[in-house]
Amino acid sequence: MNHILSKPPQTDPAQILRYRDRQYAAELLAVAIVHLDFFTWLNDNPGANTQMINEHFDFAERPADVLLTLLRANGFISTDETDCHELTQLAKEHLVKGSPWYLGPYYAPIQDTPIVRGFLEVLKTGKPANWQAKPEGDDWHESMLSEDFARSFTELMNCRGLAFGQALAQALTPYLSGRNHVLDIGGGSGIYASTLVAAHPQLRATVLEQSPVDAIVRKEVKKHGLDERIAVLSADMFMDPWSEEADVVLLSNVLHDWDLPEVKILLEKSAKCLPSGGLLVIHGAFLNDDKTGPLPVAEYSALLMNITQGRCYSPGEYGSILKELDFEVSPYRDTMADRGFMTATKM
Repeated sequence: MNHILSKPPQTDPAQILRYRDRQYAAELLAVAIVHLDFFTWLNDNPGANTQMINEHFDFAERPADVLLTLLRANGFISTDETDCHELTQLAKEHLVKGSPWYLGPYYAPIQDTPIVRGFLEVLKTGKPANWQAKPEGDDWHESMLSEDFARSFTELMNCRGLAFGQALAQALTPYLSGRNHVLDIGGGSGIYASTLVAAHPQLRATVLEQSPVDAIVRKEVKKHGLDERIAVLSADMFMDPWSEEADVVLLSNVLHDWDLPEVKILLEKSAKCLPSGGLLVIHGAFLNDDKTGPLPVAEYSALLMNITQGRCYSPGEYGSILKELDFEVSPYRDTMADRGFMTATKM
């Protein structure tokens, strides 16, 4: 086995990753300030609820949720228990036209960038923009069907997945006693399955991935010397059956790529494939249940909203679906770099 899997870093790379994760947050804020004049409108319509906002600006539900979460996490708006939104003093002074301290002109230089233009479209259609706002590109999901793109994107995720996976493997130790087989859905390079198996000798794993990523998984698993303990199932996670041999299903950095209807499908398939007592692990970047932050996750959600069909979710959003599927849901736990996990046990 590759020894690097058992040598976690001594430091947390959160600050390094945050620069990349927040890449699109300024552009989404520029859309709200410069293109939509959102804050002036809300100042004139205090107490507007989400439905009123969506109808006035012609927002789709998913991107509207991301925008409002970003504004709350930055302290620009507050939202009460009836879903009514108000500007904070910070926003009234600096984001409303007519205020002597209005900072809108500071964002004007980026108002016509490709990412800003992409956000304007995403907010109205709910559909993701092209990868990295390239005019000749496809969205992320379509791009992953290309062998070259899939290889480069998997390498991108793999470089952070080693540390993330090791932190997850350590944190899951109390949950994995007596468990034997992990089914890693949409497992990318297989790095999470590899770190789990490396840390827990009783485990074997199956990574479910579609072509052409499945071939990448096989190479990576062999490189780590784990090809006898990790199998690869070539399949479409939505369309094809899942293996029902596992007593653990892992959804790591998967659900946040999809909108709620697809999230529900994946959780339903998890429930179907797990035996009674089986464990579901959801790993990724989580919002607070009240969607007031954390700010780095709200910023990361802006990136996901633009390039994928998803966004970041809260433990409560997942938990409400899981309870309907007869899961006992455990509390969320942090791991590292603004990431964490929650578990649920099939009843």
